[in-house]
Amino acid sequence: MADINSEALSGVRPSAGERAAKPASGAPDPHLITVVELLFFAYRDFTREADAVLAEFGLGRAHHRVLHFVSRHPGLRVADLLEVLKITKQSLARVLKQLVDEGWIAQQAGVEDRRERLLRVTEKGAGLARQLDQLQAKRVAGALAACGPGNEGIVHRFLYHMISVEERGQVEALLPESAGAGAARD
Repeated sequence: MADINSEALSGVRPSAGERAAKPASGAPDPHLITVVELLFFAYRDFTREADAVLAEFGLGRAHHRVLHFVSRHPGLRVADLLEVLKITKQSLARVLKQLVDEGWIAQQAGVEDRRERLLRVTEKGAGLARQLDQLQAKRVAGALAACGPGNEGIVHRFLYHMISVEERGQVEALLPESAGAGAARD
């Protein structure tokens, strides 16, 4: 994130004229940089409560992502999880080993291909996934309510279009039909 000096933290803000000044040649539009900064702060707060719960168990955000997608997609293949998370086998192996060893996730060999590893959350893992989902869903619900009725579609479209074009189909396939993923494209 941008280097924040003590003036920014103390609430001293540049004048409206300074904020409206044209960006230097080739510099991004300051309004867009504000959105970037808001995304940083939103992500910080979106993850804060979940991070605190995870820390109680010696887990972190990587564990949360694995737990989330395995919980939402029981029987998910390890190969597919690697593709969803866009991480290396080595990174996933470390995180997955801890989740399996501590009883959050169970893995089994594939029925047709015994080399495949299929993942499911255990009862313990499902409980933690639900707890984390509830914390984050509450924050999202509050933000959507603050945007006013009828704005959920705009938020969906914005987030959908933040995803690279090449990845949108894969992301859409992961979303439940009830999420209205198709509406995000409109």
